[in-house]
Amino acid sequence: MWPDLIRKAKDGGLDVIQTYVFWNGHEPVQGQYYFEDRYDLVKFIKLVQQAGLYVNLRIGPYVCAEWNFGGFPVWLKYVPGISFRTDNEPFKWAMQNFTQKIVGMMKSENLFQWQGGPIIISQIENEFGPLEWDQGAPAKAYAAWAAKMALDLDTGIPWIMCKEDDAPDPIINTWNGFYVDDFSPNKPYKPSMWTEVWTAWFTGFGGPVPYRPVEDVAFAIAQFIQKGGSYFNYYMYHGGTNFGRTAGGPFIATSYDYDAPIDEYGLLREPKWGHLKDLHKAIKFCEPALASGDPIRTSLGSNQESHVFRSDSGDCAAFLANYDTQHFIKVAFNGMHYDLPPWSVSILPDCKTTVFNTARVGVQTSLMKMDSVGEFSWVSYNEDTTSYDDNSFTADGLLEQINVTRDATDYLWYTTNFDIDEGEQFLQSGQYPVLTAMSAGHSLHVFINGQLAGTACGSLENPKLTYTGDVKLRSGSNKISLLSASVGLPNVGEHFETWNAGVLGPVTLNGLNEGRRDLTWQKWSYQIGLKGEDLKLHSLTGSSSVEWGQASQDQPLTWYKSLFNAPDGNEPLALDMNSMGKGQIWVNGQNVGRYWPGYKAFGTCNPCDYRGRYNETKCQTNCGEASQRWYHVPRSWLNPTGNLLVVLEESGGDPTGISLVKRSIGSACADVSEWQPSMRNWHTKDYERSRVHLHCSPGQKMTKIKFASFGTPNGVCGSFSEGNCHAHESYDPFEKNCIGQESCAVTINSDNFGGDPCPGTMKRIAVEAVCE
Repeated sequence: MWPDLIRKAKDGGLDVIQTYVFWNGHEPVQGQYYFEDRYDLVKFIKLVQQAGLYVNLRIGPYVCAEWNFGGFPVWLKYVPGISFRTDNEPFKWAMQNFTQKIVGMMKSENLFQWQGGPIIISQIENEFGPLEWDQGAPAKAYAAWAAKMALDLDTGIPWIMCKEDDAPDPIINTWNGFYVDDFSPNKPYKPSMWTEVWTAWFTGFGGPVPYRPVEDVAFAIAQFIQKGGSYFNYYMYHGGTNFGRTAGGPFIATSYDYDAPIDEYGLLREPKWGHLKDLHKAIKFCEPALASGDPIRTSLGSNQESHVFRSDSGDCAAFLANYDTQHFIKVAFNGMHYDLPPWSVSILPDCKTTVFNTARVGVQTSLMKMDSVGEFSWVSYNEDTTSYDDNSFTADGLLEQINVTRDATDYLWYTTNFDIDEGEQFLQSGQYPVLTAMSAGHSLHVFINGQLAGTACGSLENPKLTYTGDVKLRSGSNKISLLSASVGLPNVGEHFETWNAGVLGPVTLNGLNEGRRDLTWQKWSYQIGLKGEDLKLHSLTGSSSVEWGQASQDQPLTWYKSLFNAPDGNEPLALDMNSMGKGQIWVNGQNVGRYWPGYKAFGTCNPCDYRGRYNETKCQTNCGEASQRWYHVPRSWLNPTGNLLVVLEESGGDPTGISLVKRSIGSACADVSEWQPSMRNWHTKDYERSRVHLHCSPGQKMTKIKFASFGTPNGVCGSFSEGNCHAHESYDPFEKNCIGQESCAVTINSDNFGGDPCPGTMKRIAVEAVCE
């Protein structure tokens, strides 16, 4: 997918691609390096160079990124005497060794700018400033060491440290966030750089899906540039997918879409991609003036101001800002009057003509659809919950999960046996004892004598959990098996390497004749992972090694298998897992990731207004529904026929509801004012009326104009309606120019719609075309 994603980034007006370097992906075992497939860092950078773009290599090697363990390999946790991200010799040695490895690779491949390569900036550490503030002298010493270590590598390019106010010269301190308010470089001769413009926020299992209106993203960027900002990078421009077990958190979803301009599947998210493209173009029109010095700020009202840049050669660029969140304001500037929408910035590359306003979106809005293209015929294999293999072992008491599994699997079995006397009163009364099991997280399945008794889970905010439930015990010997499942290791926080997972107790039974029985410190048996994992049931050879039976529904710890052919076309594909509970997916042996549609999103999903300050809970969807329903399956993983799909279901679901879907544009909409600012012919000063541009996905055509109104239409894409003013021939130019076409353009001119329906009124055209 990389070449297409990079091309779309360039087409969107980007100059630089930032990428993290994932230590746990590149050195999964100490001293054993991996740079193949999607971890082929050199190939990725060379593809960026071939596209004519630059690279900011954020080595870190701590990355945060909602990535498993923040990008640190798990083996690092077990280096004797280690303490992460502080003045600790074992950690510094390992970090320096990996950083030197990466820099050496870049030099050997001639990838730094002075070698003719695309890498113009590199980053050491990541968002360490807040930790340094809290931890004092050891943290300050570590930050200073990290800076010196990076500089001593002699890369020949600038180094940056984000959210690091005391970054020593010549390292540049940069900012990450939704807005840049009071940030400034720590020295006046350093550029103002914004390494992460957050396009929204990540999705966690059990939480709503955040999104951020493009009007607000554009406003934040224009506000940054008008104050003298010189570099901004989107986090994320393409969010993509946390395939396999790479999602951290814990509880970070497999989808890392981030409401990015290029969506998880590699398709353009409109209007975000297009509106930001227009913003980039407007900023670059201002470049001669922007590069000439600091702006002059002038108040234009109580919540309005201008920032003007001038060069000695006469270039002039202006930014007019209205911070009022409710009202349009008319301001006087440079002898002219300008109408400023609320919470917006207008860009005037010649200090006269508005070519862009952050709140006026003149590009298409795409409504995406997920069309089913096939269901599956399933067979199943039930995981054995009663016996263990030779790899099991026993210990007194409860062991911490990651210390046992070393994160080689999500799963760890805790099993103990105990006797129930035949004289126990509950055997006659039917009032069963209550089992209480406390766990550091993240999910827990409780089996009593091989039968699932119940499930509990933590949350993104609090991964710890307590299971409480009645347990049907019998006289004689009984077996309690607790299957603890991790959902990604922590990726952020002070010394997160010390955080625990798994059943740490106490584990107690209440309601026996003796009252309360504590099982915590008796003998427990441990089994790392599931038998199906050991058998490699997700692989073609492993799945052929066992006898599969007729598929059952609502059975816990069940493996499902199906074969399918790749559908025609080139649309991105996904699996609809809405009928399932929790588990993992493999396609042709590739781990798609964790699924958990059984964990419904809890939160507030109110209508969202772009005006006013954004935060990660302001604009959300999916409340009461699955946090993630669809799971991306890259077409490059598929063969034309005979593809193997394996699903591990932990808690019980209905596999007959799983389907393969194609993602494409369902409707293409536009809502554009008749005198929308236009940049189409800026350099020739040949301004034109606004035009409506519509496009479907490649291979689709517009088959119907669902709505069109030139006048004062109401509503949004998908629910437009006519207003008090409507031109009766509004449909005609779209039906003439767009039906049967993949893309089309229509000029907004009253003559095209049969005449002016309401003279003297500023009109808009709203249109929705169906793509098939």
